[in-house]
Amino acid sequence: MLAADLDTSSLFTPFTVRNLVLRNRFVVPSMQRGVSDGGMPTADLAAYYRRRAEGGFALIMSESCAIDHPSAGGKQGCVRMASHTKEAWRQCVEGVVGAGGQMFIQLWHEGAMRQEMNGADEAAPTLSPSGLVTGAKPNGKALTARDMEEIKESYVRGALMSQEVGAAGVELHAAHGFFLDQFLWAETNIRADGYGGENIAQRVRFPAEVVSAIRQATGENFVISFRFSQWKETDYHTAKIVNSPAELGVMLARLRAAGVDIFHASTRRFHTPEWPNSQLGLAGWTKALTDAAVLTVGSVGGKDEVLESFKGIDTTDTPAIVSSIAELIRRFDRQEFDLVAVGRASIGDPDWVNKVAAGRYQDIRRFNLKDLLTVLAAYDTEFNKGLYG
Repeated sequence: MLAADLDTSSLFTPFTVRNLVLRNRFVVPSMQRGVSDGGMPTADLAAYYRRRAEGGFALIMSESCAIDHPSAGGKQGCVRMASHTKEAWRQCVEGVVGAGGQMFIQLWHEGAMRQEMNGADEAAPTLSPSGLVTGAKPNGKALTARDMEEIKESYVRGALMSQEVGAAGVELHAAHGFFLDQFLWAETNIRADGYGGENIAQRVRFPAEVVSAIRQATGENFVISFRFSQWKETDYHTAKIVNSPAELGVMLARLRAAGVDIFHASTRRFHTPEWPNSQLGLAGWTKALTDAAVLTVGSVGGKDEVLESFKGIDTTDTPAIVSSIAELIRRFDRQEFDLVAVGRASIGDPDWVNKVAAGRYQDIRRFNLKDLLTVLAAYDTEFNKGLYG
């Protein structure tokens, strides 16, 4: 397809969820940058978020933000939502809103993915549903009933603090093999207390209780997004939390009833069919099974999926960008999703949305591995502003 033939107008229509109005359908998803000052987002990180709102993105998701439970985060440089970080988060939100966008804070707990060497000790042990990273790899301890209640309360505090600093909503990170996803995945949840096992209705029980507690605490106008995935960082190819549309429907219904407004279906490629005999991807199936809003993600605006990029193998060119956007429009117009997350491409070019709106596909700056590793301050130099054009 030729670039001149693309009609992107449908992607630039406003979208409303609860009382939140987004100016278009484009979202910057949560992506770890690994830059914080004692858990606080830095001024450079605030500028990074603001710059993408200036570039046309309607909604900015913060990077994974650890809740204030001692077991929540051990990764070097991770940000936190806690009493001492609130004002720094307020600056992030105000910058995004001032540039015409909206912001969600993504609340996160590593669970068994947490590395003991990063500060866990007996006073703050690594906790997860069953003490498992995978079925064959233990790490840390299984949650007690008291642990579960305390962590749920930490999620609620994180949501309330996010609301206090002006965020329009929160996203619960329940994907990629981390804490809430460890409940959803049968391989890492072998609990026998009604919260685990082979039945997805039991495995989704605790994540749904977290959603319900947040909804009750934050009220009716605060938006809750729920990011989930089949793939895990520990099992990139074969992991499944649900094995059929019927199981997916059970999970979605429980979470929707608890208060989820947006389901963020995280995939490696947004257009890959989820199950045989259907062209629907995970987002498309989600949209078919729920009345909630659906956010798609996965190689939007690119040719190669994420691991290839991280290896420095990204062959995206202008025809590939045009082809990806054409497929995006085709599926959006078939109502397979409501919102579109643009990950690596938004790192490569913060003006990606504005350039798509103007049909300037040849001017889009490509993502490369150096972009991911560059110190955030470099994004504000005159040299890099010139590169972004």
